[in-house]
Amino acid sequence: MILRLLPFLVVLFLCGPVWADDSVCLQCHSGQEGRLAAPVGQWQTSVHATNGVSCHDCHGGDPTDFGMAMDPSKGFLGVPAYADVPAFCGRCHLGVREDYEGSAHGKALERGGPQCVMCHGNHAVQKASIELISEKSCSRCHSYDRAAKVKAAISQTEDSLQRLEDQLDELYRVGIDTEKMNGQLFSTRNDFRRLFHTVNVEKMEAETAGFTTRLGKIDAQVGEIKDELSQRKMIGGLVVLLLLAGGCIAMLIRKSYHEEE
Repeated sequence: MILRLLPFLVVLFLCGPVWADDSVCLQCHSGQEGRLAAPVGQWQTSVHATNGVSCHDCHGGDPTDFGMAMDPSKGFLGVPAYADVPAFCGRCHLGVREDYEGSAHGKALERGGPQCVMCHGNHAVQKASIELISEKSCSRCHSYDRAAKVKAAISQTEDSLQRLEDQLDELYRVGIDTEKMNGQLFSTRNDFRRLFHTVNVEKMEAETAGFTTRLGKIDAQVGEIKDELSQRKMIGGLVVLLLLAGGCIAMLIRKSYHEEE
């Protein structure tokens, strides 16, 4: 029996502690050192981890079996070459890949132009925000002038997206069903962020009005719900006041009745 368990025990010893809710990729890499261990901590802080996207979703392999985790027959892909990264990430981010490939960045890829991880990182990918467009990041490859125009073209719409996201979160916390509006916002945000992967300022400026209209419709729905909530609060407040007034009147009547006795 011990001899049968020995291979499994050796794997556990080499790959560190086992967590029931982790893939074997995380279990093994957490027991390594240096660059082999680094992806674990980076992934744990990422937007991928937040949304349940794990190692095998990108790199393939069998996340339940130590022996098959890196087996090509299970779809293991390993680390993509530099020029293959857009196709690697584009398996999930289909629209973004299409717009990137048609952009100045995508057309320069074979000459060492920027690809996904240059701006977003690899294992520590964070939720996308307008702050990714910065002089520190963009000036690694070129002057910041055009990037600054891109940021200016999208800033107002990005502010509206964030404001609506915050408002929908507030409504959800007070028990309002926001699923449909969240779906509309998600779709609008994805389409808009596809647009700025084109790094085409003129196209962004020309199409911004359409996104403003779409966000305006969601904003109107939010406004209607907020108005209704305000009315409910007002009616509720009036009911409370009427109940208090009725209680006071009842007490006065009772007091008068006892005094007459």
